Amino acid sequence: MGHASQQVPPPALPVDARGMIGNMKTSALVSLRGSIDFMCYPRIDSPTVFAALLDGERGGEFAITPRESHANVKQMYLPETNVLLTRFMTGDGVCELLDLMPVPSSEARAEAVPNCVMRIVRLVYGTMTLDVRCNPRFDYARAGHQAHAVEKGVEFQPDDGSDPVQLLSSLPLSIDKNIAHATLELKEGDSVHFAFGPAGLLPKLKDNFDDILSETMEYWKSWSSRSTYRGRYREVVMRSALTLKMLSSDEFGAIVAAPTFGLPEAQDGSRRWDYRFTWIRDAAFSVYALLRLGYTGEAERFGKWIAERSRDCSSNGSLRVMYSVDGEDALEEGALDSLVGEGEGRVVIGNEARSQTQLDVYGALLDSIYLYNKYGAAISYEGWRHVTRTIDYVVEHWREADNGIWEFRNGTRPLLHSRLMCWVTVDRALRLAEKRSLPAPLATWFKTRDEIHADIHEQFWNADLNSFVQTPDSATLDASILMMPLVRFIGPKDPRWIGTLDAIGRELRVDPLIFRYTRGSTLDGLPGMEGGFSACSFWYAEALARAGRVDEGRLVFEKMLAYANHVGLFSEEVSTSGEALGNFPQALTHLALISAAYQLDRDIDRVHVPWT
Repeated sequence: MGHASQQVPPPALPVDARGMIGNMKTSALVSLRGSIDFMCYPRIDSPTVFAALLDGERGGEFAITPRESHANVKQMYLPETNVLLTRFMTGDGVCELLDLMPVPSSEARAEAVPNCVMRIVRLVYGTMTLDVRCNPRFDYARAGHQAHAVEKGVEFQPDDGSDPVQLLSSLPLSIDKNIAHATLELKEGDSVHFAFGPAGLLPKLKDNFDDILSETMEYWKSWSSRSTYRGRYREVVMRSALTLKMLSSDEFGAIVAAPTFGLPEAQDGSRRWDYRFTWIRDAAFSVYALLRLGYTGEAERFGKWIAERSRDCSSNGSLRVMYSVDGEDALEEGALDSLVGEGEGRVVIGNEARSQTQLDVYGALLDSIYLYNKYGAAISYEGWRHVTRTIDYVVEHWREADNGIWEFRNGTRPLLHSRLMCWVTVDRALRLAEKRSLPAPLATWFKTRDEIHADIHEQFWNADLNSFVQTPDSATLDASILMMPLVRFIGPKDPRWIGTLDAIGRELRVDPLIFRYTRGSTLDGLPGMEGGFSACSFWYAEALARAGRVDEGRLVFEKMLAYANHVGLFSEEVSTSGEALGNFPQALTHLALISAAYQLDRDIDRVHVPWT
């Protein structure tokens, strides 16, 4: 018998080699190796308990992995649900791993369904051996823990005094160095159940795993059936909608930008930000997408969350850029020493942009309020008072420099996108006042709207480029300019807009990928070269369709669909080599996809009507 060789750890998986599960409280990523390697708990913006995605050695994971290292793996969602199925296939057997976070079928059932992960292993053919390893690392891997046996499982008690968590199993578990282990020797027809969640899980679960699975499946299928979208892109639109639902909070109504932090936007490992917060600018996209798909209840809840932020804004009407899910201040940015990601950048939590000035957020706020009033309920008297206070702030400050949508960290500047969204702020307020006959200083607002309109055309137009540009007297293109026809500032076939669209296509495009600004520039003062920004690519496809170049827009859109991962999820950015970059999955990308799909559906039908 030869000497046993030292086991070499498998190579790291790409960031997007994962599916996502969630319950509108928190979420988790499940890799193609059967490992939950990223999970914040108990809330989506809580510290991590598993973060091997960021640091394979210290991050912690809950892995259920076949011993056969060359197993073929397929992953999919059960139709119209967020229940994830990972299938391991070898010559000897086929095993299915179902991952879900239970969701109650009604409010009355909410207390009976714990905030936990359920994992169900089923051997559907032959035989297979799987190794189970549960190694939580609490508080971003900064706190140790002690593990001890409890009835039907193991309890992990963090050293920092935070609440313990439990791993329950239908088979015995062993403990080694505070890590829970098991070896599953399965034959056809065998099944094993696991649950990971708060202490006291057992009385709530009562071995009703199959009933809870059925209840969760029914919830997601019922939610999916409420969509009014019946277009040609229904499958990808519904997967985007289901993903957005997982990124929303049932308790507060907010939607976070992404469930992750610390995933690099550049291939050298730099540009690592925390996206587990709610950005005001995403408000209009979220409300628009939800209303378009028929989800008025979700739009109403998010609209109320936004209205509360408007009500709570400072006495001069200004707003913060982002908030925690519960509406409090976002976490202050700071680097972690406990999690060390590969490459140049340090892993950070919190976000420095929380203290920036970004004037575009007011346009997003007013557009969302306007849309909800149009398709939902009329604004209240108190709500209108808060709106007018915000408009007064924009009337006074719209000419100022700011950090902008791309959150520049090397100073403020006068930015076209910010001016554009200030125009949206006043325009939507005027529309709302006139439609609802609300009291307002209309003359002042009309004058301001006209001044912003003229300023954009006079200061941000570059005749030599035949294009609008990022800042006055510059030659810098910026993909956020793609919002101009989408917010109805300029006609989609206006000669100035067509010139801008062509310039963006020449300078910022690599195949379907649209970069935020000139590749390799030092515009933002940050290290590393980022990838194409996925949301911008979908904005570009929609702008092409609105300009009458429907086939061109459709090709860009469908090429972008190929950058989705194996279960239809999109990262924030994509490198020219096709590598997923940035936090994953990203809400803004999925929101932009829904908007573009809706527009393309309408325009394709209009252009390709058969002769009768």
